Amino acid sequence: MPLEHYFTNNTNLKSEIRTLTYSYKNTPFEFFSDNGVFAKNKIDYASKLLVETFIENHKEVAKQSTLLDVGCGYGFLGIVAGKILNINIELVDINKRALHLCERNIKLNEVKGKAYESNAYECVKNKYEYIITNPPIRAGKNTVLEILKGAKNHLLDNGELWFVINKDQGAKSTEKLLKECYNVEVLAKSKGFYVFRAKIN
Repeated sequence: MPLEHYFTNNTNLKSEIRTLTYSYKNTPFEFFSDNGVFAKNKIDYASKLLVETFIENHKEVAKQSTLLDVGCGYGFLGIVAGKILNINIELVDINKRALHLCERNIKLNEVKGKAYESNAYECVKNKYEYIITNPPIRAGKNTVLEILKGAKNHLLDNGELWFVINKDQGAKSTEKLLKECYNVEVLAKSKGFYVFRAKIN
């Protein structure tokens, strides 16, 4: 039987809802999770590093700012950033189960946002101040680059793409490829993970 991936849909996979908890400083969060989604049993370390670095670099943001979380899973990145910074969020994924969880988690954590199905940017119509993603490395390099390079078509002027990749999964080679179309900086490093900010050249 093939390995089930969190970036595919398997309607036959048994549902076993669980609740995960996280706190950013003194703000608590809860997330419904389930089989068939990324980081189903605990909040992913790289995602925590990414969102915490993002928040630390955006203490002063306009309240009407918008953020798109691509490959959102159950919504951790977008929901935490949206609540802490009090900005509007949109969350997209190809995995229907993840999106259902995401919709529940938006309500549970009382953030302003919506989740909808989209393969990368296929159904995304808007432009955003911020795009954030922990890209699905196991989906392959082409998919990852589609998400990272495609962000430039959905960023406003002076917009920022934020993402995280492990050095053993191509962080440096990805950075090099993205320098063709972005000004790329490393904003954090921890346990082999690199957090990048990319701005359009």
